[in-house]
Amino acid sequence: MTRLFQTNELRKVQSLDGSWDFTAVAEEKELKLEQLDYRYKLTVPGCWEMHPDFLTYRGRGAYRKRITIKDKTSLRFVFKGVSHTARVFFDGVLLTEHYNAYTAFDAIARDVEPGEHELVVVADNSFGEFSALHIPNDYYTYGGINRSVAMEEIKDLYLERIAFTPIWENGGWKAHIQAIVRQRYTEEQNYRISFELCGKSFELGEPRANADGTTCLSGIFVFPEAEAWSPEKPVLYALKAVLSVGDALIDDLIERVGFRVVTTEAGKIQLNGKDIVMKGVNRHEDHPMVGSAIPLQLMAVDADLISNMGCNSVRTSHYPNDELFLDLCDERGILVWEENHARGLSLEKMQNPNFRWQCEQVNREMVEQHHNHPSIVIWAILNECASNTLEGREMYKEQLEQIRALDASRPLTFASHHRENELCFDLADIVSFNLYPGWYGDEDPGELCDLARGWADAGGGLGKPMIMSEFGGDGYYGHRDASRVRGTEERQADIIEANLSAYTKRSFLSGMFIWQYCDCRVTEGTDWLITRAGTQNSKGIVDRYRRPKLAYATVQKYFK
Repeated sequence: MTRLFQTNELRKVQSLDGSWDFTAVAEEKELKLEQLDYRYKLTVPGCWEMHPDFLTYRGRGAYRKRITIKDKTSLRFVFKGVSHTARVFFDGVLLTEHYNAYTAFDAIARDVEPGEHELVVVADNSFGEFSALHIPNDYYTYGGINRSVAMEEIKDLYLERIAFTPIWENGGWKAHIQAIVRQRYTEEQNYRISFELCGKSFELGEPRANADGTTCLSGIFVFPEAEAWSPEKPVLYALKAVLSVGDALIDDLIERVGFRVVTTEAGKIQLNGKDIVMKGVNRHEDHPMVGSAIPLQLMAVDADLISNMGCNSVRTSHYPNDELFLDLCDERGILVWEENHARGLSLEKMQNPNFRWQCEQVNREMVEQHHNHPSIVIWAILNECASNTLEGREMYKEQLEQIRALDASRPLTFASHHRENELCFDLADIVSFNLYPGWYGDEDPGELCDLARGWADAGGGLGKPMIMSEFGGDGYYGHRDASRVRGTEERQADIIEANLSAYTKRSFLSGMFIWQYCDCRVTEGTDWLITRAGTQNSKGIVDRYRRPKLAYATVQKYFK
């Protein structure tokens, strides 16, 4: 399952989730597909660390799936996530390569003859200079095909995606709608795209597709009967697009959308013109039984527990999330801060020659693929990177401008821990601070928050909304002691209490996100990583198995 709703009625789509052949691939050996010995069966989606022979395996692994085709056709394989580098082969021929575990990509095989064929995916989760974003970090980079895979039968002319941007104007709803069409013909081709939304039918003219290229069509349409999407009433609509040539229906695509607008005025964040305060948690995709390949059932558990705490928001720290979880947030009215994949990178790491193109790619894929989710109200970049340097500032500016050009309908931010030395607050729409009073220092949370507001105002953030994007402390599940020493559930609850008591009293805050929702596995490493007992970040309000700690009730006290 790749989405929570039907995405096509005309196009043939088949899930490839299930059992795949698997083998580890030695790093020192040249990759020769015909010599691979597939000794294992692994589940897709899944992480190879869940198999007892690969508990800490870091390197290359090959997945194989045999596919039977009845009629000659072209195939589009859609991978929702492969960690962290993928090479896709079809009948021994390389179709595509992709970097980043947290965004989707496709691979197309043209004019496939009837019969049995072999699809091979070589995944690599190793660290090295070739990877600027996936590095030893405060969360774990699992290996494998960790999100769903689908196989689609496509024509030489097909709908790649549609983008929906709601507009509130003169007391009514409009929408800017784009259709992106891919074409393989050697000659230009006339076609027509018709839409259905809110009981209304309309068309995007009769354009001409460029030969061997991509065409983007767009228009603005009025929807007077549409209801607004909000956390209190998350109204969703099916946006159906059909592509036709003459009288022949060629392809279709269905997206699920909601009408809502996000603004930042007078130092606040507004949803549909109403000031909101985001009360949420930071969430990692991690579970001891499934790694980062979270199944829908566990996603629903997360959404239920987050809502039961009284939260209205979640931050996808520190990478784009599985679309199934975003679909759940759309349905349940949970506000989402989604960010690109980069955490804690020094200037030296940001100067890796691969950094710029890998960030550009994940930014573009995140925004284009997740644009239609009404629950996403903030885009963010580069958590705790070198935004306190002039060189880093240029990279922050470049990436914020890139995302703003892709989608100007959502405010932008980044989470900073540089305090008064931050240099990039003028570039963002919202200023956000990661501060840990009570854990990494003995500062008073309220006084520190007031100082942060002053640093933001002096550093280019005057008049902008402010969010406390991280705060918290370790609490080891079951470690309870009347001494309330560091690491006990009691001390963690005290820290959360002190922070939330201070932040909920400050009217200049537009949001607060607790670090973090659940405990997570981290990379075993040196320096500060070696201080993570059991290779765990234990600041979760629930543990890795989603068992609530004492702090859970504390959060409810302030959020619910």
